[in-house]
Amino acid sequence: MKFLKKYNFKDYNFILVISVLVLSVIGILAVGSALPSAQSKQIIGVVLGVIAMVVVSLIDFEWLLNFYWVIYGVNILLLLCVKFFGVNYNGAQRWIDLGFTTLQPSDLTKIFLILFFAKFLMNHENRMKEPKIIIQCVLLVLPSLYLILTQPNLSNTLCITAVFCVLMFLGGLSYKFIVTVLAIAIPCVAIFIGVALMPNQPFLEDYQQERILAWLYPEEYSSDTGYQQQNSVIAIGSGQLSGKGLNNNTTISVKNGNFLLEAETDFIFAIIGEELGFVGCCIVIFLLLLIILQCIIIGLKSQNLAGQIICGGIAALIGFQSFINMGVATGVLPNTGLSLPFVSAGLTSIVCFYMGIGFVLNVGLQPKKY
Repeated sequence: MKFLKKYNFKDYNFILVISVLVLSVIGILAVGSALPSAQSKQIIGVVLGVIAMVVVSLIDFEWLLNFYWVIYGVNILLLLCVKFFGVNYNGAQRWIDLGFTTLQPSDLTKIFLILFFAKFLMNHENRMKEPKIIIQCVLLVLPSLYLILTQPNLSNTLCITAVFCVLMFLGGLSYKFIVTVLAIAIPCVAIFIGVALMPNQPFLEDYQQERILAWLYPEEYSSDTGYQQQNSVIAIGSGQLSGKGLNNNTTISVKNGNFLLEAETDFIFAIIGEELGFVGCCIVIFLLLLIILQCIIIGLKSQNLAGQIICGGIAALIGFQSFINMGVATGVLPNTGLSLPFVSAGLTSIVCFYMGIGFVLNVGLQPKKY
């Protein structure tokens, strides 16, 4: 079969696999402590993720990338299905009801776009300095960004935009161009935030504006919008060095007092901080950094640009999403709805991240560039 090869399994990166599995076990324990009823689904997600990772790691990524336009089309189709047939929850329409579970296509979008642009950018490797190619890339990513933004899902839109910028850089876009764009974009973003915080502004939903205001002025919003983040910071600080222990019964617990909503997803890092302490937080951060580093190392040895982009894209995705999730939990960033990779509850998210690792592992099984 063309999509399978005879691989030398001594090249299988078991450090990466073990790191992901250990992080997932921590996630299962933390989710079980935050919401016991979600633990069994988390275990199912990890099992399905491991199966997906192994299967994907054995499929020749170069063969799969021959269908990059099909991948792009499936991605747009799924996002359109969300727009017209999606499930609305708390004012957001981001999911497709499959009967036995829900699917969040924006998580798949992150993987699909990395695969698509890995092939597209490799095909135009020698033309990345041409404005025509840069414009084409921007036009190709805009439909996905628009469909996700209108769900509304600003956090995933920003995360995908950041990953897209990394993909363009890995594809050969000149750093001078990137510096020029940043020099223009940063002041524009500052102006946008200033305008967006004004009354009756047209850019953000009311809840999005309130989250930014609660981040900037936490004392004024401590009883409503800023309530979650302030309790998250308290929970992390109260864990001190070694934490209060998983599934503890102490009465002086933010989690046990039900002061954290969505603790098993958006604020899972607060649960880790409170129950596993500073040590637990450091272990999680170390494992995430180790996973990112292993992805980068595999990418540097890849035989072609597509492999480098896949590995770099997955590393960037894990890095950006982890930083945003932990930044929200610690009050460094405004409240968003992004999960912590391999740790937060969410079936689609877990399986998608495992798929991403599977692609990285397959790149590592291909002939190396030394």
